[in-house]
Amino acid sequence: MSHPCPGGGLRPSPETFVTTQWTRVLQARGDSPDAKAALSELCAAYYAPVLAFIQRNVSAEDAARDLTHEFFCRLLSRQGIDKVDPKRGRFRSFLLGAVKHFLADMRDRNQRLKRGSGQPMEKLDASAETAFGLQLSDPHSPSPDRLFDRKWALTLLDRALATLRAEQKAAGKAEQFEVLKAWLTGDHESLSQADAARALGMNEGAVKVAIHRLRRRFREAIQNEIGQTVHGHAEVSEELHYLLNALS
Repeated sequence: MSHPCPGGGLRPSPETFVTTQWTRVLQARGDSPDAKAALSELCAAYYAPVLAFIQRNVSAEDAARDLTHEFFCRLLSRQGIDKVDPKRGRFRSFLLGAVKHFLADMRDRNQRLKRGSGQPMEKLDASAETAFGLQLSDPHSPSPDRLFDRKWALTLLDRALATLRAEQKAAGKAEQFEVLKAWLTGDHESLSQADAARALGMNEGAVKVAIHRLRRRFREAIQNEIGQTVHGHAEVSEELHYLLNALS
């Protein structure tokens, strides 16, 4: 999916951040049921970027999936958020740092087992060193950090699009959405607004208005999705800019 160009400044309303998931995690912390529930929801939503990061560092796909599962099990069973600074915390940054530490632990454990009599876990390949500061051997490949950010951004946009799709379906506009969503994802090169109007039995002016409204609502959905993973109003526009750069 081509990334959208939201354009203009995003100005979140105060109520946007009242019950965001990451805010709930940071405020409740520790073993609070609310914190655990919010962290679990965020981990489920942003599983894909972690899997992509681990796949870049592990030779076998099955092993990467097993390690990803183990990572989230550990994260959800421990008080891993206690040291996060609420004033600087972004869930994206927290999750990337946590998975780097996890892979470092797995690498160290693997080395200890190789020196001892136990059976080693799945061997991390040479590119695993990248997670700990070294460069990839292939200069044309994106770094694991870059891959993580890109997958994160795509996941966020997909979630915003899914929100909009559900809203349009509830409003009885599912067919219209499926035709016009190309103007949200940047995939409308082969479809003109006149073509869309004919397909939907609408006049072209009505299609233009519908696209404008969808774009505005998509921007709001993206803003709301970002708001779930940062702490504070000022970080939304900054995070949006960062993630759009990750897609470029």
